[in-house]
Amino acid sequence: MAILWKLLVLWLISTVATLVTAGEIKNVLLLLADDAGFEMGAYLNKYCQTPNLDKLARQGLLFNNAFTSVSSCSPSRAQILTGQVSHASGMYGLHQGVHNFNALPGTHSLPNVLREKSQGSILSGIIGKKHVGTGEDFKFDFEQTEEQHSINQIGRNITRMKLYAREFLKQAKAEAKPFFLMVSFHDPHRCGHITPQYGEFCERWGSGEIGMGSIPDWRPIYYDWRNFQVPPYLPDTDVVRQELAAQYMTMSRLDQGVGLMLKELQQMGFEDNTLVIFTSDNGPPFPLGRTNLYEHGIRSPFIMKSPLAKDRHLDTTGAMASLQDIFPTVLDVFHLNNDNSSASSLYSKSLLPLLQTEPPANEDDAVFGSHNYHEITMDYPMRSIRTRRYKLIHNLNYWSYFPIDQDFYTSPTFQQILNATLNHQQLPWYKNLLTYYQRPEWELYDIKADSLERFNLAEKPKYKEILQKLRQRLLQWQVDTKDPWRCAPHAVLQEQGVFKKNPVCLSLGHEAISKPLTRYEKYVLI
Repeated sequence: MAILWKLLVLWLISTVATLVTAGEIKNVLLLLADDAGFEMGAYLNKYCQTPNLDKLARQGLLFNNAFTSVSSCSPSRAQILTGQVSHASGMYGLHQGVHNFNALPGTHSLPNVLREKSQGSILSGIIGKKHVGTGEDFKFDFEQTEEQHSINQIGRNITRMKLYAREFLKQAKAEAKPFFLMVSFHDPHRCGHITPQYGEFCERWGSGEIGMGSIPDWRPIYYDWRNFQVPPYLPDTDVVRQELAAQYMTMSRLDQGVGLMLKELQQMGFEDNTLVIFTSDNGPPFPLGRTNLYEHGIRSPFIMKSPLAKDRHLDTTGAMASLQDIFPTVLDVFHLNNDNSSASSLYSKSLLPLLQTEPPANEDDAVFGSHNYHEITMDYPMRSIRTRRYKLIHNLNYWSYFPIDQDFYTSPTFQQILNATLNHQQLPWYKNLLTYYQRPEWELYDIKADSLERFNLAEKPKYKEILQKLRQRLLQWQVDTKDPWRCAPHAVLQEQGVFKKNPVCLSLGHEAISKPLTRYEKYVLI
């Protein structure tokens, strides 16, 4: 009997030890950059120094096919927090100021869902740039954002951000609550059109230089632009190199901020049970970047680090992922059902299974894009589907010039492009301003063969079948997600009254404008 008792005790000890070793993910730390691209060593940039992000990538899973569904700040943040594309959440453009975009009433967001589903047992927090609005739709339990502070102090002052993170983690520990913490940096966003005295990217702000103030935890890194190799999508000029040097300086501040957050996590004893995610809301503010659905506008850096030894580390994935997937991933961590009523949820999924195994590659895997505005004056809605090989973009306002946002317009890079164009000077860039402004209704690119998206295949007979297939998939996605623009630009959506049960697209007669009007097509069904 004594032997059996000893064996039982040994079995219990062994079982408990196994459970402790196996561990469990109990918390989520989301680190979000503002307008960052692939300016880090982990993504093979050999100039920008980002040792903390590189270390995080080595310890975790690095994504090579992660995308935002919208290339604009507020809509992207709303996408992360709701799991919905912008035309579903109602966050069509920038929230602040005259732009005044807000999510539709009753929109479900992560902090609210976590609070309701856990009956307050999960603590939510946000530190840094929120940019999706006040009120009850995005209500975190702990908030230190631009709503309480100046944006630079709460988004670029990494020392102040560190102290608020410490305060939040102490609260989570004292209350013994699992947590979701979103640390939202303002780097490397431009600031030259508002505060040019601090540099185009606020790279001098807090640097310790005369009149710039200082951030105790920041060790500024100054880059020699003369040694840079310009990324191929940008004009190969010294002006661009100087801008990159400024951007890299703020990327290094962001990187040091990431290091501080991870250190706080470790010192508070949460490193072994917290899932860490790093990404950016959209691409960098350069031509073909932010506000575009081209690759450099929507392709996102993405790192996911699990604390569990059994999960994938020092590994990469080619799986197609969207920032919309963060919403169901966080719910999955907390074992909560994703009963988001939005049809957008049909096209998002938890990324946790990727920590276990790499799924079989399927050429038809796809992510979708929905961009409507950035600033209120930038009326240029676009939709896209991106598979592993092809991308199709539908420009709904293609007869208009592509709009330019304010901070990019005043940037040295755009001013050089503009002045060279006005003065009929050559510019070492594979694009020109006219082709940048004037875009066809449909753009089809073979990304594997043409990563710079130089050759539009939409009118090529060889790609007719591919074009048709992608158009059908894109339209089906618009119908499934109840896109208000799904009939644009050649028809008007009618879905009320007699059309409530069977919505239709009613023709605007565009086809008749260029030829005699001899026959009128009354209805064009979706």
